[in-house]
Amino acid sequence: MPSIRRLQSTTTAPAPPPSRLTVPTERAVVGCGVYVDGVREPGHVTHQAALERVRETGRGFVWIGLHDPDRHQMEALASVFGLHELITEDAAAGRQRPKLEVYENSLVLAMSTVEYLEHQKVTDTTDIVSTGEIMVILGRDFVITVRHGDVAGLSGLRAELEGTPERLARGPAAVMHAVVDLVVDGYLRVAEKMSREVDDLEIAVFAPRTRVGIEQIYVLKRELLELKHDIAPLAFPLRRLSVEHLDLIPSVVRHYFRDVHDHHTRVAAGISTLDEQITSLVHAAMAMIGVQQNTDMRRISAWVAIAVVPTMIAGIYGMNFTNMPELRSEYGYYVVLGVMAAACTGLFLLFRRNRWL
Repeated sequence: MPSIRRLQSTTTAPAPPPSRLTVPTERAVVGCGVYVDGVREPGHVTHQAALERVRETGRGFVWIGLHDPDRHQMEALASVFGLHELITEDAAAGRQRPKLEVYENSLVLAMSTVEYLEHQKVTDTTDIVSTGEIMVILGRDFVITVRHGDVAGLSGLRAELEGTPERLARGPAAVMHAVVDLVVDGYLRVAEKMSREVDDLEIAVFAPRTRVGIEQIYVLKRELLELKHDIAPLAFPLRRLSVEHLDLIPSVVRHYFRDVHDHHTRVAAGISTLDEQITSLVHAAMAMIGVQQNTDMRRISAWVAIAVVPTMIAGIYGMNFTNMPELRSEYGYYVVLGVMAAACTGLFLLFRRNRWL
């Protein structure tokens, strides 16, 4: 019995698994701050401490920026902020279509981002536009931005907003508006550069004595279609944000969303116009290729017709019959060569006058 008691006293309970509430999530955090009356409070805090500070004082909100978080990191964050499990899945998985989802205590806006890749010619690269994704999770006292893919950071936007406290004083919805405005401005910049690409290609297609490979047009056509698929679906979420009376979007911020929606409508219409323009270029290039093929076929046919004349005459006199006229003529050979030359010259001049040669 004593030995048993000693064994029980020395046996310890298994250690609990390490907590995933702080360390794993902090690895994905690229920015975390507490904002009160539009001013960021000094010092570095974790996301959990920041939220506790805001809810204890009842003032301000927390803005957290994440980059490529995994599922465990999002689950840890969701347990602190009380996010729905579907938000966790979408934020961790990425590759979401632009959409707006309304939950009981939060809004989730997913957007595609685009960036123009500089190059010399269309055929120098297979990618003209690089895409990424930003998801904004909005609550009453917090806003979370989640970036996926090759996307420009939001540090510049955060610094810009911190320089204008009156905008941040409007609450977390102001941050969502600023992010959306940044994304749509990126659409406008890419659309302008793509427009120049299409204009340059159009000039090259219709320039005299200039041949543009059809693959150049198809590369641009493909990139425009991808750009259209990334931009167009955001129209409906922006309309909801600018029209519907959502609890988490104050009326003063709703007016700003209307302005962003107008910009998005303009850029979406511009992309559609470019798509139609590049489709017309495809048809024009195909027609020009057909015309060039017809020209080549006429030229080939003309030379074949010229070559047929001496071949026919030589074939006739090469049949080797005994009784054939002019076979014993002293100048028959030279006469036949002269006839061949005259016939070929006549055909050449005829085709040249008809612009076959």
